Amino acid sequence: MASRDSTTHWTGGLNSGKGTVTLDSSNSGQFEVTFPRRIGEPEGTTSPEELIAAAQSSCLAMNLAGVLEKEGLSPRTIDVSAEVTVTPSGGGLTITGIDITLRAAVDGVDEQKFQELAGTAKETCPVSRALAGTMINLDASLSD
Repeated sequence: MASRDSTTHWTGGLNSGKGTVTLDSSNSGQFEVTFPRRIGEPEGTTSPEELIAAAQSSCLAMNLAGVLEKEGLSPRTIDVSAEVTVTPSGGGLTITGIDITLRAAVDGVDEQKFQELAGTAKETCPVSRALAGTMINLDASLSD
């Protein structure tokens, strides 16, 4: 089975410190993180929530492609965006929800069947499963 890893190097305190997240497995980049940018405007830095949104959107796109193929359908395009909301809670932060917008161009399927398949893809997506304690809302529809 596959495993992937990343590391973060942090210096300083929570509000005055900063870190660098390195995507080690792929060696595809290093990204700055700071707490003030996590809860404020990004200003060129990323956050754990943005990385979760990236994981959710890419995982769901791949998973939907697989679900569709199992039904003998071939998607022309799949576009997924994920918005992760974080709020203060209990002296820290809590991810309170993920709103997903999914649009796909798929020939040979009606909207009702597509909704069923998109729901299956969301429920069986490994990232969705990992985030099972979080409310994940899906707005899915067919596009041209």
